[in-house]
Amino acid sequence: MRYRRLGDSDLRVSEISLGSWLTYGGGVDDEAARACVDAALAAGINFIDTANVYALGAAEELLGDALKSRPRDSYVLATKLYFPMDDSGGNQGLSRAQVEKQIDDSLRRLRTDHVDLYQCHRYDRSTPLEETMSALNDVVRAGKARYIGFSEWSPQQIQAALDLSRERGYEKFVSSQPQYSMLHRDPEREVFPLCTANGISQIVWSPLAQGALSGKYRPGAPPPEGSRATSRRMGRLMGGWLEQDVLETVQRLLPVAERLGIAMAQLALAWVLRADEVASAIIGASRPEQVRENAAASGIELEGETLAEIDSILGR
Repeated sequence: MRYRRLGDSDLRVSEISLGSWLTYGGGVDDEAARACVDAALAAGINFIDTANVYALGAAEELLGDALKSRPRDSYVLATKLYFPMDDSGGNQGLSRAQVEKQIDDSLRRLRTDHVDLYQCHRYDRSTPLEETMSALNDVVRAGKARYIGFSEWSPQQIQAALDLSRERGYEKFVSSQPQYSMLHRDPEREVFPLCTANGISQIVWSPLAQGALSGKYRPGAPPPEGSRATSRRMGRLMGGWLEQDVLETVQRLLPVAERLGIAMAQLALAWVLRADEVASAIIGASRPEQVRENAAASGIELEGETLAEIDSILGR
């Protein structure tokens, strides 16, 4: 496993990280989830990403239980806040009250006194940015989080936060968490360069397009039994990734992986990690063998000819 520095922080994170969206705390039974965590740590994955909203706190609780016997300095732990935690209409967002409440709730579920990275899951248009940044600053100063980040913010929102941090002396963002894969390259245009210029690394989610880039889904064929697409809980958001044109594109990529002697998922992860802007690619796994296969993508370097071939297949 290789490691990369996360933005301007002193954190060194594994190139492959373990996520818990849709899987742990409900999508996968707890025994299998704990086995995945153990497999990840054994493979050298030191970075684990979650959020308060994943299974409405159950994912954090599962991870807290799975990690409780591990030395706290042996892993890097990240969580997030923003999305509703109930139907009250008030238990959500990035207000000072919510930042203070949600960090304490997350720490309790995770069974730790601090997270290494606390992230804004989305931008909160109903709360002044200054209020959010001031509250996040206080969370870091209180020792409840070491660093802060965001997910899916626009370039304008990112710049405004950077300007405010400079003006007020607040803690600065060190990470961005966008969706990024062979099939979704939007962040390359503006988010990547803006973040790189300001010491912010990318932690990318859905690098396998929710499994579509694993190659397991075939055009015109039903999803394999036991796959994410067949799960009522985990497959509900796959949507466009199962469209025929997408699956046909993936089939055209398969010979590239075969020629290199690697799995299609490893090719997709290695492609994401070709970008220096990316510190880590988050994987979602329901079985330990998936974790081990994906972890092995770290260190695979794709030559220029291969990258050009991939671009051609993708129509770039």
